[in-house]
Amino acid sequence: MTERILIGELGQHVGETVSISGWVDVRRDQGKLVFFDFRDRTGVVQGVVLPGKDEEAEALMTAAKEVRNEFVVTVSGIVNQRPEKNVQADKQNGNIELEIKSIEVLSVAEPIPFDISGDTREIDENVRLNYRYLDLRSERMTKNIRMRSEFVRRCREFLFGNGFAEIETPLLTESTPEGSRDFVVPSRLNPGKFYALPQSPQQYKQLLMTAGFERYFQTARAVRDEDLRADRGFEHTQIDIEMSFVKMEDVMNTVEQMVTKTVEDMGFTIKQKPFPRISYKDAMEKYGADKFDLRTEEEKEQGILAYAWVVNFPFFEKTDDGKWTFTHNPFSMPIPEHLDWLMKGENIEQILTTQYDLVCNGYESGGGSIRAHRPEILEATYKVMGYSEQETKDSVGHMIEAFKYGAPPHGGIALGVERNLMNLTGETYLREVQAFPMTRGGQTAVMNAPKPLAEKQLKELGIKVDPQK
Repeated sequence: MTERILIGELGQHVGETVSISGWVDVRRDQGKLVFFDFRDRTGVVQGVVLPGKDEEAEALMTAAKEVRNEFVVTVSGIVNQRPEKNVQADKQNGNIELEIKSIEVLSVAEPIPFDISGDTREIDENVRLNYRYLDLRSERMTKNIRMRSEFVRRCREFLFGNGFAEIETPLLTESTPEGSRDFVVPSRLNPGKFYALPQSPQQYKQLLMTAGFERYFQTARAVRDEDLRADRGFEHTQIDIEMSFVKMEDVMNTVEQMVTKTVEDMGFTIKQKPFPRISYKDAMEKYGADKFDLRTEEEKEQGILAYAWVVNFPFFEKTDDGKWTFTHNPFSMPIPEHLDWLMKGENIEQILTTQYDLVCNGYESGGGSIRAHRPEILEATYKVMGYSEQETKDSVGHMIEAFKYGAPPHGGIALGVERNLMNLTGETYLREVQAFPMTRGGQTAVMNAPKPLAEKQLKELGIKVDPQK
């Protein structure tokens, strides 16, 4: 059996007989000649079946006329140099053509429900997601998902090169105040009790700092039951980073170096380096929001990336019932000059936090802070929010206990993979950079969820469903 050659490597095999495998991208039957475009993960090449008078040639022509778009095939043929007048310089493999000698159909394809040869953006969302595996074959979607993989790979390589350890944290955890509603999972072994899916690895990564790992990261899945919108879904992925013995500048500089190297190595241009830094107060006064787009119209057309840091956020804000709550998360440190206010519970509205958000092209692309690493600081935060000692213990008692055993100063950040890919691709919907996103109504792609559980499953979990709701 001839070894398979990838389509992207065919230019190295001119004059040779090769075997390729992939999909029929296009078939053009011109009577005496049948042309094909074949594709695999590395690219596209044109092939042609030439007329002949012997039985073998006639059988090949008959087989070629039966093949349709999206059939999966193995094709053998001779890689020929195209005559100069037929060279298509603007196309991959535009200077070669495969003279087909045999076609083996590995899998037939029914007519597909929508056209994937062009941009599928205008196709009905539910249809696209129902057949997402077809949608992902389109050139734009393939490019987006592969770019996502490259972005994550390059970030990971940077972090490994700078002394970080990749550590996974649990998916089944405790419901904690991260700022959004939790998705909960019933426990069969503990009827009436529930796990929560992580909104972020926030507490675990702080515990890893307490454990002495000093530099941690993971590409973490995060799940939040919050209202869906163009740039937000129930699920997302974040490059999660935490560092010990650092101040704000250390974390921000490390992340800035990682982002700069990653996107520039991917061929993108950054508007301004170092990234500009603007206070939350100034951002709100100048742009009316804490995420903004610093590009000109010309720079938008050129795909320029305009990064900036937003700093000096208020630590607390008022709730509808007049109580204080955190603006980002309760585990942050105030800026050093406001620590005394926090410990005394004074000037709450003026306390600023060590939060830093990375914005790019109008999107929040990442957010982090220096963390509280002493138990009394975390206790003071919860006291400001009106928690009793027992309520604080019930909520974050495990963190307070851990910090009693020597926790280093630490801080970190989470970069949203989807948000960053939206910046790189120019997409305006998060679903365009996820392989299997949800619909606007929270329905899964391809599979039918959410849906009712079988009565047997409900009994095992000790759950009764109110039919009125």
